[in-house]
Amino acid sequence: MRGLFLFPVALLAGCATSGSAPSLAPRAAEAIDPRVPVPEAPIPTDVSPALAGRLEALVAQAVAGDEAFRPAAERAEPLARSAGPAQSESWIVAQQALSAAVAAREPVTQALGDIDSLAAESVQQQGGIGAANLAAIKAAAARVAAIDRSEAAAIDRIQGLLAR
Repeated sequence: MRGLFLFPVALLAGCATSGSAPSLAPRAAEAIDPRVPVPEAPIPTDVSPALAGRLEALVAQAVAGDEAFRPAAERAEPLARSAGPAQSESWIVAQQALSAAVAAREPVTQALGDIDSLAAESVQQQGGIGAANLAAIKAAAARVAAIDRSEAAAIDRIQGLLAR
């Protein structure tokens, strides 16, 4: 019984230290406020001429792609409207015309993806996007996205004609 009493006393004795304990005072690194931003090189506030030129080229690519898409869609729609039942010769011809229209969308979808990548590259390289660059990217993306939505609606309409 006496052994059971001495065991906790021995454990408590092991907790006592004979050296100096580390200080609990704040350390120098703890005095730095983590909410204060680390100063970096400023992000440019004007639209970068290189970015503006690249955005113009991508919007022009989308417009030219749309000009190539329109005739392909205009050929596919009447073929789809007059197509016979699925797997018939006229249905297959309409499907091929639809495939050509879908393939003609590639310049627009490529331009849309490239515009998105320009924004991502800016964030990665500079740590952010200047307000003017962001506005230019958003404007170009909106123009190309409008073209993309228009083409997607035309494709959906033709597919709907073939699904009946």
